[in-house]
Formats: sequence, C-alpha cells, structure tokens
Amino acid sequence: MKKLLTLLLALLMVTGLFANGQQEDTVESPLKIVLLVKSLGNGFFEAVADGGVEAAEELGNVESIYMGPSASTAEGQIEIIETLIAQRVDGIAISANDKDALIPVTKKAMAAGIKVISFDSGIAPGGRIVDLIPSVSELIGRQQVQLIAELTDYKGQIGIVSATSQATNQNEWIQWMYEEIKDPKYKDMELVEVVYGDDMADKSYREAVGLMQKYPELTGIISPTTVGVLAASKAIEDEGMKGKVQITGLGLPSEMQHYIENGTCGQMALWNPVDLGYTSTMILEALITGKVEGNEGDVFKVGRMGEVTVGKDGVSVMSTPFVFNKENIAKYAAMF
Repeated sequence: MKKLLTLLLALLMVTGLFANGQQEDTVESPLKIVLLVKSLGNGFFEAVADGGVEAAEELGNVESIYMGPSASTAEGQIEIIETLIAQRVDGIAISANDKDALIPVTKKAMAAGIKVISFDSGIAPGGRIVDLIPSVSELIGRQQVQLIAELTDYKGQIGIVSATSQATNQNEWIQWMYEEIKDPKYKDMELVEVVYGDDMADKSYREAVGLMQKYPELTGIISPTTVGVLAASKAIEDEGMKGKVQITGLGLPSEMQHYIENGTCGQMALWNPVDLGYTSTMILEALITGKVEGNEGDVFKVGRMGEVTVGKDGVSVMSTPFVFNKENIAKYAAMF
C-alpha cells in the first residue's frame, strides 16, 4: 500500500509538471516589431523609437525593437534586414536610405512571412505593403495659412519666404496656401509676394528683411522651409519687429526653441517623429494580426492618431503636421 501511494504521488507530480508545461507553451509571446531607421545617433529617429514604445505599451501584445546602421547606407539596412529574416521577427517598419535598393531584401522578408512597411522615407511599391507619409501638400499648405491667420488675428499682408523657385514640394504647398486663403474667413488677409532664399541662411535673411521694408503694413511671414523660418525669425528679431510681424513655417524644434520661447515665432509645424513611430507600430500590429490587409481603401485604426486610409500604391497619409508652441517646444527641442 505504501509503494502504491508513493507511485500515485509521483504520477500526480509528473502530470502536474506536464500540465504546467503545456500552459506555458500556450502563452503567446509578444509580436516582435522592428523600427529600422536610417542611422543610429539621430535625435529625430530616437523620438520615432519613443513612439514605437508608446504604441507597444498601449497594444499590450507587441515588443518594439529599435535598430539602424551606424551610417545612413542602404547596405547597412540590407545587412540588418537579412539578420531579422533569420531571427523571424513579425514586422519591420523602415525609413529607407534607398527606395529601390532595399526592394530585393524586403521582398525576401515578406516571402518569409514578415510584414514590411516604410515610413518617413519610403520604399518603392513592391518592396513593402504600406508607405506611411507624414502629410500631403494640401494639408501642409492649408495649415500654414491657418497658423499665420491665428497669429495675425486674420488681418494684414502676408509674405512667403520659400526655398528655391524650382522646389516642387514648396511650390505645391504655396499653391494650396493661395487656395486656402480664398476662404471668406481670410477676407482681411492678403498673400502679397513669394520670395526665394534658396535654402541659404544669409539669402533667406535678406529676403525676409526685404519683405518688411517693401511692405510697411506686413503683419506676417510664412516660411515652409527649416532654413527659411529660422533665418526669417532672426531677421524679425534683428529688425525690432517682434510682435509686429508674426512668423510661422516648418521648423526644427531644436533650432527654433529660442524664437518660440521669446515670442518671435508664436507657433510653427513639422511632422512629429513620435507620431511616426507610434502610427507605424499600430499599422504593423494590424497587418500581422490580420485586422487589416493593407489593400487600397482599407482603414487602419491607429489609437490616438485616429484613422489612416490606404491609398493608391499603398501610400497612406498620417495627418497634418504637428504644431509646436511655447507649451511643448522644450520637450521636442531635446529630441530633434
């Protein structure tokens, strides 16, 4: 009887261990999603990584992994992707150093069952499922007018300091500025002239000064270029026009912190890298879990960013650029 009891106890222990083992095996491991950036040591992309972590924590079933080559080369990214294929990660979001050179290796990754998307700097169609772009010309152009209108109380003459006269993106944005200002709510505003600083600090500075001298009633300047908005802000400050001539544009927080904090520039915009990492991670999780296929017309629900619709060739637009002001500039200036 004693031997039988011992045998039964041993059998129960083995059965319990086996059951525990089965239970552990059925626990799902988190999805491994990699944010593969152009290079490491870049504050912009470190902020992208922060967004990936935020999305992973919100989703609860994702591990966000941040990777990049030491230098901004396609070869460095290709080498990392080969490693990720061998490691059988679940998804990769790539800011590409070369839109065409990565296609063979990303096709290989997708053939291995890995979901691949691009963001910020896209991979050409065929090498990814979705290409997440920060914004589009219409949203950027219209927003620039909206921002300067808020700063000027919807009144006065507005000048534009652009990059070069041949810059396709700048010209498209400016076309949408002219379209936006047709709205009756801007009836007391006028876009008086576009000048070109050629994305050179000294020339942009001189052009901004020229606008203020030529138009004594000038109330605002729009400069949708990081070089131009910085130079124009300095011109306004040097000319003693702070508070008289408002400035907005597309600027880097680290460069514009001084002018925003001292009131020369009330607000400006640029794509937020945190949002790019967050949205990319949300999109990949939906693709991996099969919630969304990524076909044209499909809609991704991306948490606090709302919804992203897949357009032609997989191109998907995140949102209007993020607005920076006194309340948030210090936080983002520390990032990029």
